[in-house]
Amino acid sequence: MGDHHHGPAKGLSRWLYTTNHKDIGTMYLWFSFAMFLLGGAFAMVIRAELFQPGMQLVEPGFFNQMTTLHGLVMVFGAIMPSFVGLANWLIPMMIGAPDMALPRMNNWSFWILPPAFLMLASTLLMEGGAPAFGWTFYAPLSTTYAPPSVTFFIFAIHILGVSSIMGSINIIATVMNMRAPGMTYMKMPLFVWTWLITAFLLVAVMPVLAGAVTMMLMDIHFGTSFFSAAGGGDPVLFQHIFWFFGHPEVYIIILPAFGVISQIIPAFSRKPLFGYASMVYATAGIAFLSFIVWAHHMYTVGMPVAGELFFMYATMLIAVPTGVKVFNWVTTMWRGAMTFETPMLFSIGFLVLFTIGGFTGLMLSIAPADFQYHDTYFVVAHFHYVMVAGAVFSMTAAVYFWLPKWTGRMYNETMGKVHFWVSFIGFNVTFFPQHFVGLAGMPRRIPDYALQFADFNMMSSIGAFIYGMSQLLFLYNVIAAIVSGEKVSDEKVWDGAEGLEWTLPSPAPYHTFETPPKLEEQPAY
Repeated sequence: MGDHHHGPAKGLSRWLYTTNHKDIGTMYLWFSFAMFLLGGAFAMVIRAELFQPGMQLVEPGFFNQMTTLHGLVMVFGAIMPSFVGLANWLIPMMIGAPDMALPRMNNWSFWILPPAFLMLASTLLMEGGAPAFGWTFYAPLSTTYAPPSVTFFIFAIHILGVSSIMGSINIIATVMNMRAPGMTYMKMPLFVWTWLITAFLLVAVMPVLAGAVTMMLMDIHFGTSFFSAAGGGDPVLFQHIFWFFGHPEVYIIILPAFGVISQIIPAFSRKPLFGYASMVYATAGIAFLSFIVWAHHMYTVGMPVAGELFFMYATMLIAVPTGVKVFNWVTTMWRGAMTFETPMLFSIGFLVLFTIGGFTGLMLSIAPADFQYHDTYFVVAHFHYVMVAGAVFSMTAAVYFWLPKWTGRMYNETMGKVHFWVSFIGFNVTFFPQHFVGLAGMPRRIPDYALQFADFNMMSSIGAFIYGMSQLLFLYNVIAAIVSGEKVSDEKVWDGAEGLEWTLPSPAPYHTFETPPKLEEQPAY
């Protein structure tokens, strides 16, 4: 909104200075989509190199820079900010708040991101090249043997951590202090619940990541030996610190996606979400368990069998609350008056594919089996089924679902359905064969491979180019909707779906606010 002394802000200053949660949400969404295309471009380089065996396009060092930057940009630049943008747009409206609790901090938490990623991308142009140590940046590869650009990488990580912490504090403050009268915690839409819990996870683990990169900085520039065995340190310490952040992080990525699915499936099933309370408790249970499973990423470092057993059982336990969620979503659709608009297609695609990713995760949780799967393409297939089919599909569903509310205009439904089917097919052609080459022993993060893996890798690369192209269709559809889409009304958005609710909290809210509540009905607050 404009500065009230000088009239409404115009042009660039409107976006630079805005404290409006909708403007900030919009900027997060566009920024994250730009990062999605950048991270996708890095992935295209990877898949082009692996299209056939042998070394053709890029040097091995540059290939490793691509795998590193693809992971970092997708996780920290595309997925996380996109869900923060969603939170900014929707949480105030879902709880009846006028804006976020801390609007100026909201502005800053967005605007520090573009410089951070500009700096991260600029490492490609530095002497010695970009970091090539993988998105998990294990020491000592990321300390003793890293290029000079690692310092800029560390700074970028710090900045995005600060952004995440500020965004999370803002969400917690907003949800706890700004709910409308009658909007008790157990009446909040599920999306609000998932983000509230996610925000607590972020506040808990982002400082741990900051600690890890600060220790790296000290090892590189100040002569410490946190991660150097020669100086009495321990490289495995890095892995413990990293994964104590990194495992909750993957749930930070997926919980808001669960929230989105919990809004969309009830809407297109025309009935309230089945098992609202159990969904809230399941989300909290997943969040708690996410803190005590980190070392399942480290079965191969030689930990005691008792440690392996603990982390194995704790990891398997996460399947229980996750299963509760999947069964509740399916039960919501059961005997519903279902229609299959684009958001619903992406949500059902999420359900099927995320469940596959869950099962492969269960396989990886079994320590003796993981010795075989570890660092193969089976792991790559697993986490892309969770991150792409989980986070990206649900985010895409969210854009299609709420775009009419954001813009007042409708996207092209036919093009939306085409986008779904092309990306669904492209995704599965890309990542399903990777289960096979992984189980057959193909290692990940390597620019070449043995001849027996050639056919599946060619399939994988073709699928990746199809999936990548489908996102351009998505971009076109969104822009076309904004520029010249058919106008929608409050009453009607999707054909034959009059009165389709944007948010379906379950159970029903205390009252509808269409008529003023009688005095004796007002809750004591």
